[in-house]
Amino acid sequence: MLEIVPQNPYVGAIVSGVDVNTISDEDFAQVYRAWLDHGVICVRGQHLDMAGFLAYCRRFGRVKPHLVKRTRDPDYPDITVMGTNKRKADGSLDKSILTRGVGWHTDLPWDQEICKSTQLYAVAIPSRGGDTLFTSMYLAWDRLPDALKERVANLKAEFVYGGRKKPHDDFLTNEDRARPPAVHPVMRTHEETGRTSLYVNPFHITRIAGLADDESDALIEELSSHLVHDDAVYRHKWQTGDIVIWDNRCCLHSATGDYPPEEDRIHWRVTIMQ
Repeated sequence: MLEIVPQNPYVGAIVSGVDVNTISDEDFAQVYRAWLDHGVICVRGQHLDMAGFLAYCRRFGRVKPHLVKRTRDPDYPDITVMGTNKRKADGSLDKSILTRGVGWHTDLPWDQEICKSTQLYAVAIPSRGGDTLFTSMYLAWDRLPDALKERVANLKAEFVYGGRKKPHDDFLTNEDRARPPAVHPVMRTHEETGRTSLYVNPFHITRIAGLADDESDALIEELSSHLVHDDAVYRHKWQTGDIVIWDNRCCLHSATGDYPPEEDRIHWRVTIMQ
């Protein structure tokens, strides 16, 4: 029997008692509603091949291959395989693989279209560490001081892959590195829930459009200080067979990056658009 258990008053729920390979339309509607209500859900205990994972993902919306081409699966390019190829040609660990996703962010703000959601399927999980943190941007907006809400209500932010420091743009081709910034409102209304959220991503943001550089930097730092509230963080402890989907329109996430580097932490990843 389908069961949905909230993990935090603001974000996160665990779903059990369902096989997504054979899930009915009625049960899927409940899962989808739970995802909208909680921002992040985990469906536990699944057994999927790549075709089955993609079929399930497509029930949430249009699938789009990730910008980073080198991590796409050769047979299923809509799927990014995360956590493999950890060693360089000389045998040393590639720290960029181990630390990928560490730092609060939302996925694909550097795309001209808003990313609806990201879905991960846990293939291999380390013996300890490697958790993922999530927090609500609805709450970040709700708790923003009124004067700051008024200040940013009509502003837009510019985003590129890797943000101002561009620490990970070596994952991209030269053509993709040259992409112009994507521009999105700092305050946005969710397309399905109608709720207002803050849309600031310190990982990928470059500037607040229309402001001088020093004013933009100061505002980004001020907004970033209001993003994460301790009572609104859900820490997901992965199990093999977990499928986790989060709403990039209203949630931030961060990998903890604290697992033993000699152990595998492998996920299949699919990006879902509107």
